[in-house]
Amino acid sequence: MALFGKPKYTIVRLKRKEIPDGLWTKCEDCGTPIYNKTLEENFKVCPKCNYHFVLEAAERIKLLIDEGTFQEFDKDLLSQDPLEFKGPKTYAEKIVQDQNITGMKEAAITGEGLLDSKRTAFTVTDSRFIMGSMGSVVGEKITRCIERATEEKLPLIIVSGSGGGARMYEGMYSLMQMAKTSMAISHYCQKAGPYISVLTNPTMAGVMASFAGLGDVIVAEPNALIGFTGPRVIEQTIKQKLPKGFQRSEFLLEHGLIDMIVQRKSLKQTLSELIEYLS
Repeated sequence: MALFGKPKYTIVRLKRKEIPDGLWTKCEDCGTPIYNKTLEENFKVCPKCNYHFVLEAAERIKLLIDEGTFQEFDKDLLSQDPLEFKGPKTYAEKIVQDQNITGMKEAAITGEGLLDSKRTAFTVTDSRFIMGSMGSVVGEKITRCIERATEEKLPLIIVSGSGGGARMYEGMYSLMQMAKTSMAISHYCQKAGPYISVLTNPTMAGVMASFAGLGDVIVAEPNALIGFTGPRVIEQTIKQKLPKGFQRSEFLLEHGLIDMIVQRKSLKQTLSELIEYLS
């Protein structure tokens, strides 16, 4: 009887194979899972919807400056706490926290390097560090970089990824950086040139209202949020619905605020061609 009591089938239960963490990234726009190696090879651009992920400052340097040629300026400048600002976290604590998270000392990296073998003054801001906001050190580093470019008549590229504008932890010391960097750009344009401003997602507030908006040529990545005050605040203020795509690169190109939109994979070549043409 034991022979006839056996089940017809033997069920073998296999353990589910776990997918290791860190191999896939979900697109922040369309939700598609992207294999990380594929994402890196595509310059951190979603291959399905063309969403441009935010790049870190070091990644921007790697993308645009010839390997091994970047020389950083003023890397030891550190922010002070002139107002002794206190909140849920003090300003000093916030700086230390973001230094640990980003591995950067401040929200901007300045220096020079070769871009397609062309000696270029280069600055990049990083939105991970207090939203890339412009405190006294950020403004000072950018100004010094502009002044070096003026003295040595180097082409100047500033890549802006700043959603925080002026850094209000520093009060007036922060606001005055808008005027300081703008004056440095004005002097540069009279004595040297060209200045190419690259706007990435996001470029807002005091940064956009100062050096980021003053380029001889203003280039933007696709669908970057660019403006002064965010669209939600504007809608709440004027009590009107804003047009579709308001403050995005494509809308601003259509209305003449920027000169061109360039895909990330073509950005280095485009900048090289602009430098050659404008110089």
